Amino acid sequence: MGASFSTSDAHDHPGLKPVRVPIRKESVFEEARNLASELPGWRVESADERALVLVCERSGGFVAPASKVTIRVEGPDGIPSATVNCTSESSGGIFARDKQNVQEFMTPFHRRVC
Repeated sequence: MGASFSTSDAHDHPGLKPVRVPIRKESVFEEARNLASELPGWRVESADERALVLVCERSGGFVAPASKVTIRVEGPDGIPSATVNCTSESSGGIFARDKQNVQEFMTPFHRRVC
């Protein structure tokens, strides 16, 4: 059984909520790609510049499975407004760390763009 966790406005912690910024979505996507490539244990598998979607692998540990992390940047064309959402999916188990993966990306990302 697989596990997953996604950003949502319903979460209390700011590192688990979508990031909304008054910046063009293309610039926000570049910052997301830069951060994902710099985080230890993260690898960017694909970067769709047209759809503004990053697919990353977050390596697992001794007991935690590896995870697929998808980062989506959305916003209107030509207007400085972007929303970033993050979802982590793993093969599950009691040692899945999907919530931590989302927070591991979103917390420093928030600091970078806000």
